[in-house]
Amino acid sequence: MDGKPSSRLLHRPRLPLPSRTSGVWPVGLLVVLFFAALPLFVALSRGRPSLSDVWLMGVTVITTRETDLEPSTAIRDKLLGGLLSPDIGESSCLSRYQSSLHRKPSPHSPSPYLVSRLRKYEALHRKCGPGTIFYKKSLMQLTSAYSMGLVECSYLVWTPCGSSNLGDRMLSMASAFLYALLTRRVLVVYVTDDMAGLFCEPFPGASWELPAGFLVHNLTQLCRASEHSYANLLKAKKVRTDDPAGVRSESLPSYAYMHLEHDYQQPDQLFFCDDDQTVLAKVNWLILRSDLYFAPGLFLVPQFEDELRWMFPARDTVFHHISRYLFHPSNKVWDLITRYYTSYMAEFEEKIGIQLTTNASSQVSPEYFKQIVACTSQEKILPEIDPNPASSAHEAALAIMASKAVLVSSAQLEYAEKLKTMYYEHTTVTGESVSVLQPGSGGKHTHHEKALAEMFLQSYCDMSVISGRSTVGYIGHGLAGVKPWLLLMPTNKTAADPSCVQTTSMEPCYHAPPSYDCRAKKNGDLGAILRHVRHCEDLTDGLKLYD
Repeated sequence: MDGKPSSRLLHRPRLPLPSRTSGVWPVGLLVVLFFAALPLFVALSRGRPSLSDVWLMGVTVITTRETDLEPSTAIRDKLLGGLLSPDIGESSCLSRYQSSLHRKPSPHSPSPYLVSRLRKYEALHRKCGPGTIFYKKSLMQLTSAYSMGLVECSYLVWTPCGSSNLGDRMLSMASAFLYALLTRRVLVVYVTDDMAGLFCEPFPGASWELPAGFLVHNLTQLCRASEHSYANLLKAKKVRTDDPAGVRSESLPSYAYMHLEHDYQQPDQLFFCDDDQTVLAKVNWLILRSDLYFAPGLFLVPQFEDELRWMFPARDTVFHHISRYLFHPSNKVWDLITRYYTSYMAEFEEKIGIQLTTNASSQVSPEYFKQIVACTSQEKILPEIDPNPASSAHEAALAIMASKAVLVSSAQLEYAEKLKTMYYEHTTVTGESVSVLQPGSGGKHTHHEKALAEMFLQSYCDMSVISGRSTVGYIGHGLAGVKPWLLLMPTNKTAADPSCVQTTSMEPCYHAPPSYDCRAKKNGDLGAILRHVRHCEDLTDGLKLYD
């Protein structure tokens, strides 16, 4: 776009200005004042509509063309520095190219090598993905007891944990895709009914969904005790790793189940050992289930080290790049996101996200609320309040329009209400006003649809405050590319001190990493092996990627 106005705009007839004696201009002035005051009224209202209210009210959102946007917005990089391929039509997945319009440009550029690997993966997926001749041929391998050598395509089937939340699932899907990139496998996703319609297809010209009729039945019932679990294959000596280079594909089973859930044990954890990966590379089909962000564990595998370093020179950008490449809300969910964002968030220049993971059935903790207030005020995230209540409703009406928006996401709606009441009843010591937004619950949407919408709304915030160990929170700030402030959990009903800490890495935490050190061949501290794999701030036993 060259920034020149269209000829239609250039030849638009100019309207005559009203004369000073005209009776129309006072009415016009009143109309202008009414609409100017409307945002203030909404900002000060205690009952701002929730995410679901916006959907149910049918708020109309006008989709503007890129040429109608301000120049600074129109030139945004829709392809995210080459991360995204332009080979998917915008109408089929609006969020793929429009999400960047709601988010500040990322300071973290993908490496040229990562961009190259993604294009090569897309070509592989088009060649071998579901519905292709190679996929159908590969399916026939599952009718045999053994893998086949010299195959053109190999596969990784991701299956969800039934009890896991959407945050857990997305973190494990991102990890699985990274593993597929490293091993040149085609990622196929088993989309259960509760995940149907959540995401757009991420790969151009091919589907990532596992078609019906897969020859391994009851995928969601696979477990550690399954005959084809990797641990049991090792135990039964159907897989041997004493001479990994000499193992032939024809001696290995046609598929292996990788159990990487939080309850996995040492034999399952051998997945992160170099010799085991050499053998697994010769199994045509791998089925994987996990509720963890296990990407840091892949950095512990020596044969992956060079490839990972080339793809991610900045180690703490792994999830940031993978998530922005892989996850695009479907048009249905995107409509919900844009309705709320356009109606309530777009007007604010500064947006702060607060994501709280709490037990929905428990009572609001006064200690935790005090900790939230202490964190946001001490770290200058939000202005402190004047302890004296506002003198009158008239003074509140004269206050400036809210200059900061706080988006609070929590199963406990009372936290947002208490914060909203606090800023409604008091002025701030800085003179700024704060508008508290609450996506809320209810409406005719599934739990996963609302959770995905909240994650993306949180990712449009400039700063992030999240509960420690929150996988949903990890995704919001990971998409945004910001380092969050972590709220440490109170102990014995006493607020944590310090109330929060800012992370030195924006990566999610691997909550249940393996304890077995493959290099030393014994249990050890895996957070002390590599400089860029260390322990998490919010979980000392967890592992996290640092730059």
